[in-house]
Parts: sequence; C-alpha cells; structure tokens
Amino acid sequence: MEFTAKQIAQFIQGKIEGDENAAVHTFAKIEEGVPGSISFLANEKYVHYVYSTKSSIVLIDSSITLTKPVSTTLIRVDNARDCVAKLLQLYASAQPNKTGIDPLAFISPKAKLGNNCYVGAFAYIAEGVEIGDNCQIYPGVTIMENVKVGNNCLFYPHVSIYHDCRLGNNVVLHSGAVIGADGFGFAPNAETQQYDKIPQIGIVTIEDNVEIGANTCVDRSTMGSTYVRKGVKLDNLVQIAHNTDIGANTVMSSQVGVAGSTKVGEWCMFGGQVGVSGHITIGDHVLLGAQSGAPGSIKSNQTLIGTPPMPKIGYFKSQAIFRRLPDIYKQLNDLQKEVDKLREQLK
Repeated sequence: MEFTAKQIAQFIQGKIEGDENAAVHTFAKIEEGVPGSISFLANEKYVHYVYSTKSSIVLIDSSITLTKPVSTTLIRVDNARDCVAKLLQLYASAQPNKTGIDPLAFISPKAKLGNNCYVGAFAYIAEGVEIGDNCQIYPGVTIMENVKVGNNCLFYPHVSIYHDCRLGNNVVLHSGAVIGADGFGFAPNAETQQYDKIPQIGIVTIEDNVEIGANTCVDRSTMGSTYVRKGVKLDNLVQIAHNTDIGANTVMSSQVGVAGSTKVGEWCMFGGQVGVSGHITIGDHVLLGAQSGAPGSIKSNQTLIGTPPMPKIGYFKSQAIFRRLPDIYKQLNDLQKEVDKLREQLK
C-alpha cells in the first residue's frame, strides 16, 4: 500500500517541502533509507543524515534548520516523533487479520468462540472458555478452563493463560507470556523440615487495552485477584507477583519485579530492573529510574532513583561522592595520624 507526501501531510497536518507526489510504502531509519521509504528527524544530532538519505520522504521537526539543500521531500511538523507513531499505527491497522480455525487446533465443544476469530495450529482452548469477537490466537497458545476473554485480543505463539482468569478487550500478550501461574506461596513446616505449598485459589484480572511482553509472568492471587488495570504496558521479562494491583496506564520496562500484595498507582513509570518490595503502596505518577529498589511505600508525584530511592539530584551527588570514597578515606587516615602526633606532642 502506497501513500503520497500530499496524503501523509493531510493526515498529520504537515507542510510539504518538495514533491507532493513522492510516494512511500515502507518505513526506514534515516541513515538506512531507501527509495520508497519514509523516515523521520526529531533530533538535530542526526541532521547530517538528511543530506544523504535515500528515503523518499522525511518527517522533520519544524524547529530544525537546514543549511544545505536536500534531495528528499520534507514534511515539516511540530513533533516528528509523534507523527511517525501515528503513521505506524495507521500502517499496522491496515494489515489484514488472520481468520479461520486451523484443523490442527483443539477447541472444546464446551468453549464459546466469537465472530471473525483466528485460532492457529496446536492451540488449545479448554471447556468453559469464552472468547469474544475478532480475536487472534496464534499457534501453540494454551487457554485453560473457564477463562473469559474480551473482543479484539491478540495472543502470540505459546502464550499460556491458566484457569478462571479474566481478560478484557484489546489485550495483547506476546510469546511466552504466562497469565495466572501460581503465586509464590510457601510456609516452612517445622515438623517436616520442608516448605508446605499454600494453594493459590485466586485468579488474574487483566482490564482493557493492556499489552504484556514476551516471557512476562502475572501470578494468580492466593485469594481474590491479581489486577492489571486498563492501559498498563509491561515489557518483556517482567514479574508481577500474587495479589498485586497495577494501576491504570502504568508502564514497566524489562526485568522489573513487583513482589506480592503491593499496590502500584496510576501512570507510574518503572525503568529496567526496578525491584519493588511486597505489601507496600506506590502512589500515582511515580517514576523510578533503572535498577532502583523500593523497600517501602512511596507517595505520589515523585521522580526517584537508587536503593532506597531518592530524588535524582541527590542520587547523582551521592554517586559522585561514592566514587571519591577511597581518596576521602585515605585523607581521613592521614588526618588521624597528624592528630595522633599532635596529641603525643602535647603530653
């Protein structure tokens, strides 16, 4: 499918500089552009690429000034990064959905499947499952007993959804995601000198417009439900423990771990490898930098980093001092020796 510069400019309300009939059918990074592709330039650090790119069209921030002529067609916009995101969404939505049931899939006669669904080879849908309209279930997906799934969901290969879990509309689960595995509940037994497993009889509830990355796990609750609220986005390799409640529109990068019975607020952002302790509350609009550790509750509207988390300026000042600790320690030793000498002289 091709689009001209004129069509694109009308869609994103941009201003054309060059050939309005220039046509594109794919996307490319500006430094790897080829004829027929569209790129974007939102950072002046990369402005030199616009003079040599082979891309047919480049979206460019209006604030960027060029000092030489270019051969590509430019579309000036206020925010090129946002505009290319809109175009990518348009491009993705134009791709046709798969439909039909592969003969190698297993669907229980006691399951209910909505209209216009796709079920790939070796997918397993157990009895009591209810799936809404326009869902895409790729090969190797396992959906266990009594799971309820809304409309327009997309489950990539080898997703596993354990029994009784509830998923809303427009949920995307990437390959290897596991929804509803047992929470990590064990109690030491003094008599047997072993750990007794605590049955996890709750479920997982995932609300609308959630996307969960590859090999991410959301554990079922001991009782009640683990909640992933509407609009949440979880990266690959994230661990959400039992009985947690992840607030609406919160995002978490790779390798974040949230321990059990913790409540995370709305619109939070956690960088990679953030660790959150159990049985605490994180407020709304909390930003935690990569590799931060949160051992206790955090109030709303804070940007923190480190373990325990602290404001960014204080953290970076502390790190600057930390690097100097060997020199400071030597200076203190030298000063102590001088003080000891003075004491001897004063005796």
